[in-house]
Amino acid sequence: MNLIDNPDQAKRLARAILSDVAMYNKEKVESGIKNDNIFDVLNEELEEGRQHFLSRVSNDVNPDLIYGTAVVDVLIKRAGKIESSIW
Repeated sequence: MNLIDNPDQAKRLARAILSDVAMYNKEKVESGIKNDNIFDVLNEELEEGRQHFLSRVSNDVNPDLIYGTAVVDVLIKRAGKIESSIW
């Protein structure tokens, strides 16, 4: 399998993976935002997504940065309507 070496394609993949994590774990996301422990609550799911992402993407595109940015964009920013002390 060819690894993704295009940054835009890597960003789309990261966002797709994290959209799935958010969609299949709505209650955990809501609870994690409300209680300011989203990274603890979703640790297993985020790590599984990260490993999948890293297996598909070349190191040349800075995959850790891309995945981390997608976590914030997809899980945190989209949850802005959830009441929480973090905002």
